[in-house]
Amino acid sequence: MSFHGLINALWLGGLVLQAFLVVMLLTKKVWKNFPIFLSYCIFNFMAAGAMFALTPYKRVYFWGYWLTEGIGLMLGFGVVYEVFGTLFVSHPALKRLAASVFRWALVALVLLSAVVVYTHPPTHQNGLMKAVLVFEEATRIVEVGLLMFLFLCSSVFGLHWRQHVFGISLGLGIFVAVELLAVTMRVQFGFATTPAFNLLRLISLDVSLLIWLGYIALPERVASRADVPQQAQLEQWNQAVMELIHR
Repeated sequence: MSFHGLINALWLGGLVLQAFLVVMLLTKKVWKNFPIFLSYCIFNFMAAGAMFALTPYKRVYFWGYWLTEGIGLMLGFGVVYEVFGTLFVSHPALKRLAASVFRWALVALVLLSAVVVYTHPPTHQNGLMKAVLVFEEATRIVEVGLLMFLFLCSSVFGLHWRQHVFGISLGLGIFVAVELLAVTMRVQFGFATTPAFNLLRLISLDVSLLIWLGYIALPERVASRADVPQQAQLEQWNQAVMELIHR
């Protein structure tokens, strides 16, 4: 199989997996707990299908690709927020703090991209590309850092490997880590790395989709108190934030 044929096979395979994932999220009603994740999956499925159909139309494909890339990044950032919001559902002060942190982080990322667009006028195609690449690299760094923190503090959060939230975090963590590596390569070495960039991101996406499908298909285990040995510490954090808010 040629390299181009491999890319198309991975792309079509990803489309099929995304379609199955959306159907499973709807039929198993997982979307009730993770509406942003459902929106993220539906958007990625529609965007991937549209981009595949627009491949022959180079100019339309160019603008469509970079615009959907930017929207997908913001939705992915929203999924990370949703994960933390789910874990902090019984700790309102921590949930409020997390919402503020994510809100300001998103504002900072958008401003960073706006600066790049301003310094590289969008009348030139490279302006949009550079803005999205800088936005993506910065967003992936934030996402990887937050997800690493999540897994390192899994005992505090009561995160168990049989929970849906763990599967969503794991699949997203693999995808964003590979995306960070790929986009850094592209920023540092230019468009000569585009074939490797496309291959890496398609493989990581398909792996993440398989993880998400596996977790949604299997019954979820509800965390017990034994799974949260440091629950008292989380309560202390919540109380400390609550006191800080009400000062």
